[in-house]
Order: sequence, then structure tokens, then C-alpha cells
Amino acid sequence: MALPPIVSTEAWQGARDELLVKEKAATRALDALAAERRRLPMVRMDDRYEFERHDGGTVRLLDLFEGRRQLLVYHFMLSPDSDDVCGGCAAFTDNIPRLEHLAARDTTFVLMSRARRSQIVPVRERMGWTLPWYSSYDTGLHEEIGIARGDRDAFGLSVFLRDGEDVYRTYLTQSRGVDRLRMDFNLLDLTPLGRQEEWEDSPEGWPQTPPYQWWRLHDEY
Repeated sequence: MALPPIVSTEAWQGARDELLVKEKAATRALDALAAERRRLPMVRMDDRYEFERHDGGTVRLLDLFEGRRQLLVYHFMLSPDSDDVCGGCAAFTDNIPRLEHLAARDTTFVLMSRARRSQIVPVRERMGWTLPWYSSYDTGLHEEIGIARGDRDAFGLSVFLRDGEDVYRTYLTQSRGVDRLRMDFNLLDLTPLGRQEEWEDSPEGWPQTPPYQWWRLHDEY
């Protein structure tokens, strides 16, 4: 494996300063996107849905907020027709921070799957997660917001805003938009070897494998 050029401290600092200019520009661009995102129009949600919580009990969409103004819902791929656990969704969930920090800014975070509660409970216990996890089995919510179509399941992150008794959908991101939120990916992107996946632009001869194939549930590595 060919290493990057070996240079003096002064030369390294010069190269680092040049990259920092681009990093700051990217940060400002992300800030501008966030500002635009905050101004997106909203869609009023029908509160006809009823979800079953992992520990039992049925709640409405409004109840998911737990009295807070904002709600983040990660749509975890767990199909009612299969007990296969999505490695990517599991890794995303492993990267979720303590929820107290979100609650401090009037925001609630939950997991949601189309699977039945009886499928969700053993996965949650196996992985040691304490996050609230709801079943949207047979509610039609995933289909309404475009997360699932027919038998095709998908992952994504939805954002909702509550104004009194009214609930609005404000944002949805999927695919690479969700990847960008993973702390492990963000940390790997800072390293010389990166994520070590074939799509990355890395120096010739550096270790790379096909994407997704290296992902495991954390108790399977």
C-alpha cells in the first residue's frame, strides 16, 4: 500500500490549512442548507394512526411526542414478513446519542418499524437498546409518507412538528442523507483509510471492499 507523501511539519501544516478553507466552506454550505430546511413547507398529518409500543400499549401519533414540540422517527427496516434485521439500521441505531440531549431542546426520538411488536421486542433485547420502539404494523403510515410501497420496505428519518393538537410532517431523508448522520461514518471519514469501501476515491492500492458487505450486527463481528 502506497502511503501519502512524507513531509515536514511546516509542509503538513500548509496542506492542512488549505484543506481547512474547503472544510469551512462546506460547513457554511451545510448551515445554509439547514436554514433552508427550517423553512420547508409542512404537511398536516391525520392522527388516525395507532402504534403499539415495544413494552405494550397503544398510542396515537400525537403521543409519540411525549409532550415535546418536535419528533424524530427513524424508520427501522424490519418487515412483518421477515425477521431479518437490517445491518445498516442496526448500526444507525447503535450510533444514536443519549436522548436527554435531544429532550433538552424539546425533541423526542423514537424507532418505528412495520413489523409486529412480537418481532421488535427480541431484536431490541438482543441489541441492548433502550430506545422507545413502536410498531406501525398495518397502519399505512409508512406508505403514506413514502417510506414503503407495497411489500417493499425502506429506511429513513422523518421529522414532525407539533402545534398544540396538530401534527405536521416537515422533513424526510433516506439513503446517503441518513448515512451522513452516523457518527461511525463521520469518524471514519476523518481517517486516512476512510470507510474502506469501493465507491470512495482513495489512493491506488488502499484497502477497499464492496459497500454493505462488511456491516454486521454489533454482536456478530
